[in-house]
Amino acid sequence: MVVPFFIPKTMALKTNALLLVPLIGGALAYRAVRAAPPKPPVITSARIRLRDGRHLAYKEFGVPKELAKNKIVFMHGFASSRHDTAIADILRPGVLEELGAYIVSFDRPGYGESDPDPNRTPKSLAFDVEELADKLQLGPKFYAIGYSMGGQAVWGLLKYIPHRLAGATLMTPVTNYWWSGFPSKLSKMAYSKQPRQDQWAVGVAHHLPWLTYWWMTQKWFPGSSVLSQNPAILSQQDLSLLFSPNVPPRPYQSQVLQQGESESVCRDMIVGFGNWDFDPFEIENPFPNNEGQVHLWQGEEDKLVPTMLQRYIGQNIPWIKYHELPGSGHMFPLMAEVNEAILRTQLEREKE
Repeated sequence: MVVPFFIPKTMALKTNALLLVPLIGGALAYRAVRAAPPKPPVITSARIRLRDGRHLAYKEFGVPKELAKNKIVFMHGFASSRHDTAIADILRPGVLEELGAYIVSFDRPGYGESDPDPNRTPKSLAFDVEELADKLQLGPKFYAIGYSMGGQAVWGLLKYIPHRLAGATLMTPVTNYWWSGFPSKLSKMAYSKQPRQDQWAVGVAHHLPWLTYWWMTQKWFPGSSVLSQNPAILSQQDLSLLFSPNVPPRPYQSQVLQQGESESVCRDMIVGFGNWDFDPFEIENPFPNNEGQVHLWQGEEDKLVPTMLQRYIGQNIPWIKYHELPGSGHMFPLMAEVNEAILRTQLEREKE
């Protein structure tokens, strides 16, 4: 069994010719295809206007920000929106009030009601977050929490605006197999453990980003496991949590991709698995005087984001405080007790 499209560092490309031929044919036939332009969103929420004219839609939770002791900016995951803020929604009543916590969640560019950013990078998103915090008058420092693809975005904040952070939490953040800090053998092993359809989707996003929209929307080959809702990427606990009566309904689901796929899920793939201008392993300690903490939470049985890569991060970035949840998969934020532990770990330990 070969690993299609994976070339970490200097490793030679190994591929099955029978699988590669249709891909090359499709690439040649569709190279001229351009993604459909984003559709104008229906606006129902509060938005801020950024300096470049784009807008970010946001939603607030917890105590009023004027009274809050702790102010948090939350970043949602892949194919989600500002409404998907489990850290605030799936929580024992009264916890946010007890912690004096205000949380603002926003639609990342291209999702929900936020304008797209065709030039989005980890750096540009970090500055979007900073501008959101300033427009909402959150003060000189705030906490950043992100889940999955939103968790990956926290690395950009740690790199580009560490002076604005009081602390940060990455909840099962998506890893990029091409980060140079990962040993090539480890990256290859983790990559090969994905379902075949995700190996192709990630490989296309990295090597042929111009083909990503076609790949993510075509019907000839299996696409992303997340978009196709392939249960193979879910652990037993994930499945039980998704069908739990405690999980709130998602009446807003149709709004998540209302602008189309090109500047939402496709842009996420291109940015998340593309070539970054920094490597998380090279980020300097954002809190050299222990004035804040960075926590990374990972499910032991996560089938979507490789636990082996998160463990390596935890072992090799000394300022990361790594927490692995036994028996949990990717959906652990659907557990109220875990969300409370994450918030208390971030907010209460800062005061110790």
